[in-house]
Amino acid sequence: MYLSILFFLLLWAQALALKNLNYSVNEEQGPGTVIGNIAKDAKLGLGQGGQGKKSNFRVLENSAPHLIDVDPESGLLYTKQRIDRETLCRRNPKCQLSMEVFANDKEICMIKVDIVDINDNSPTFPSDQIDIDISENAAPGTRFPLTSAHDPDAGENGLKTYQITRDDYNLFSLDVKSRGDGTKFPELVIQRPLDREERNHHTLILTATDGGEYPRSGTMQINVKVIDSNDNSPVFEQPSYVVDIPENSPPGKVLIDLNATDPDEGSNGQVVYSFSGYAPDRIRELFSIDSRTGVIKIQGEIDYEENSIIEIDVQAKDLGPNPIPGHCKVTVNVIDRNDNWPSIGFVSVRQGAISEAAPPGTVIALVRVTDKDSGRNGKLQCRVLGNVPFKLEENYDNFYTVVTDRPLDREQQDEYNVTIVAKDNGTPPLNSTKSFTVKILDENDNVPRFTKAVYLLQVPENNIPGEYLGSVLALDPDLGQNGTVFYSILNSNVSGGDVNTFVNVNAANGAIYAVRSFNYEQIKFFDFKVLAKDAGSPHLESNTTVRVSVLDVNDNIPVIVLPLLLNDTAEIHVPRNVGVGYIVTTVRAVDNDYGESGRLTYEISDGNEERLFEMDPVTGEVRTSHPFWEDVSPMVELIIRVMDHGKPTLTTAARLIVKAYSGPLPGGEPHINEEHHNWDTSLPLIVTLSIISTMLLAAMVTIAVKCKRENKEIRTYNCRIAEYSHPQLGKGKKKKINKNDIMLVQSEVEERDAMNVMNVVSSPSLATSPMYFDYQTRLPLSSPRSEVMYLKPTASNLLVPQGQGHGVGCHTSFTGPVTNTTDTPSNRMSIIQVGTRYH
Repeated sequence: MYLSILFFLLLWAQALALKNLNYSVNEEQGPGTVIGNIAKDAKLGLGQGGQGKKSNFRVLENSAPHLIDVDPESGLLYTKQRIDRETLCRRNPKCQLSMEVFANDKEICMIKVDIVDINDNSPTFPSDQIDIDISENAAPGTRFPLTSAHDPDAGENGLKTYQITRDDYNLFSLDVKSRGDGTKFPELVIQRPLDREERNHHTLILTATDGGEYPRSGTMQINVKVIDSNDNSPVFEQPSYVVDIPENSPPGKVLIDLNATDPDEGSNGQVVYSFSGYAPDRIRELFSIDSRTGVIKIQGEIDYEENSIIEIDVQAKDLGPNPIPGHCKVTVNVIDRNDNWPSIGFVSVRQGAISEAAPPGTVIALVRVTDKDSGRNGKLQCRVLGNVPFKLEENYDNFYTVVTDRPLDREQQDEYNVTIVAKDNGTPPLNSTKSFTVKILDENDNVPRFTKAVYLLQVPENNIPGEYLGSVLALDPDLGQNGTVFYSILNSNVSGGDVNTFVNVNAANGAIYAVRSFNYEQIKFFDFKVLAKDAGSPHLESNTTVRVSVLDVNDNIPVIVLPLLLNDTAEIHVPRNVGVGYIVTTVRAVDNDYGESGRLTYEISDGNEERLFEMDPVTGEVRTSHPFWEDVSPMVELIIRVMDHGKPTLTTAARLIVKAYSGPLPGGEPHINEEHHNWDTSLPLIVTLSIISTMLLAAMVTIAVKCKRENKEIRTYNCRIAEYSHPQLGKGKKKKINKNDIMLVQSEVEERDAMNVMNVVSSPSLATSPMYFDYQTRLPLSSPRSEVMYLKPTASNLLVPQGQGHGVGCHTSFTGPVTNTTDTPSNRMSIIQVGTRYH
């Protein structure tokens, strides 16, 4: 595309180099006469249009298309018919034809053809003879204007002189004079007094000769009749008058009021006015004269462009016998008026749309502006109308080029109506307008731009994979493919994993979806970049940042870590007589949630009816509130409840058996008192974790051994109904792991492959620590049970046993009690195995 634009600019750049060619041809040449070779004279050469491309010549403007033309292939300028200069140009001494030729789509040739006059016309008189009556009393020197001969040839070939063939008496002579327009006319002058009685008739021959190389001539006979004279002739006040009149003066306007006087009386002194007998017909068309008053009025259209000077010969004669007329000349100077509107012509206008990437100075059109008026009235000022990105550059000979004035932007305006205004300097000024349309072609010059620098999206944890998170939007004002935007995620790592395993984006509309379920406790937020790329060539792109905030959901149950619990029970031994405020124990619980969902409150929910103890809701410290509590009840069973502040609220409970004793602590238990209540809590936590690890290892070994013995696939196992009852709190003993202590729970992997993966979880009898361990094993139903893949701890509710047994039936549907309050029966199932073997 850019190459085509550059090629077009090169063509126009060459087209601006206009060439002037001047030719001449003699008139009367026959059709087909070659005037000149444009290709050769303009030094264009053949095939300049490109290798293998023929030359072509296109005529843009031709002042005489019926007389001359150009061969479109060879560039020969030739005549189409016989050219008669006199018919073509009439009295204009300069006869010229003009033509504009667009050669090879590169060069504009301005051609002028001068029609050379040949002496092919002889001077002619309006008539073969004229009659003149002259009184015998006419004084010597009296002049009689004679009709002029007409020779349509110009220059030297035109009329040059007159001669008169005088009679034997030498009574007359000839005086040749010139008018303002250069034409010559003769006057008959009386040399000696005439005598009618001696001779009453004289015959003279007036000869008009041109100035050609071979002169031509024409003759007219003058018949002079000598009559008895009228003593006085009318006389004008001046022999000549000069009148200025604007062109286009309205008909009926008085040009001049002539006055001639005759001292005679009666009819001999009554004067009548008329145009001279040899006045051209054009004078009689333009003017009229009142024979009685001598007032000359305008009756035709006066055009300065046709004749700027008009000469009128007027005669006045009386009505007496044998009148001798008087003559005067009226010279009319036509004043040019601004009566011609400027003319605007489009020589060439660019076809098709122009690219918005076109640089300033790109040529759009070639314009020619003319005005037939002269002087100030014909001086033009041209411009482009309105605030458009185009301007006019003047070349020469009234040629202008329309070029771009500044960079174009289709997104601001995709089409312009370019109006050229031409105004002359007349009073009042006249102006003309002419318009053409320019369409702007779109280019991929706009980068897709996002509506926001950063997009903030929120998603609650535990969301469903594939959930809609939000959308990004990038706008591109370009058209078509240039404005079609596609979205993608830039490769990056989020928490050590590929961002595409977290989210994806719809390439067409920018919608962002979650690929996985998020856990607030694992990741609170993550950032990634979305790329917007258009389909133009070349592509343009931009990116934006998207931040996904994971919203915490209260999905973790508080877990009691202190004191150490066995079957959700702990025994506390308190010395007697410790008084009020003694710290019996401190209950500590952890909650993996954050904020309000992780803020815990402690309380004694049951067993403190006598108000022997009180518990700090924030620190979890259990203190004595009665000075002699052991006397009221030496053993107290307190139900401690820990709750978070999430919505909904999650709680856990434990049983504390507080016993009073005297002497050393049973079993070597350490003594807890006020002085040493600020003990380090990390040591019990370490011990707890060690015990849990040991139990975990033992469970894994037990499961592996039992799975190795039996080669049946898990899907063929039948579970028999078993009963399980919780041991009494405070009386439970540690049990060894056996088959009866194994519970199968669906793992997170099963959420993706519910039928192929199972979890192995220890039974409640193994819950000697404050949390369960979810032993996740990838056990496809078609694989051996011994393929233990990995282990993962999981939170489990600590339920206060009610002392009654619970029976769970194992069926092929693998349904069982829910082990997590946040899981639903549809995605979490457990099987409690009871007995010493599988069926």
